Amino acid sequence: QVQFVESGGGLVQAGGSLRLSCVASGLVFRFADIGWYRQTPGNEREYVASIRSDSSTNYADSVKGRFTISRDNAKNTVYLQMNSLKPEDTAVYYCNRRRPYDIWGRGTQVTVSS
Repeated sequence: QVQFVESGGGLVQAGGSLRLSCVASGLVFRFADIGWYRQTPGNEREYVASIRSDSSTNYADSVKGRFTISRDNAKNTVYLQMNSLKPEDTAVYYCNRRRPYDIWGRGTQVTVSS
């Protein structure tokens, strides 16, 4: 089965930075398009950023210019570098294959204080 394990979340002040990691297994990683998503209690999961197998990237408008997605195929890992964090970035962050989705991991909590 395909699995994703997210890590790197934590508590930071507004304006701070975090780097999230997503380790994937059970798939041919170098051919996969991977996305980051986030969710807060009572809200739907929302798209954050994605990276294709050719390393092209895409970002939600809310994070453009602040977040950077990257991948290391040798480590089966996708990263999300988050800079200039805002309180509204507070959420549980998940990674998954873009299409079709595999099972969701536990996510990693990011909390940004004002």
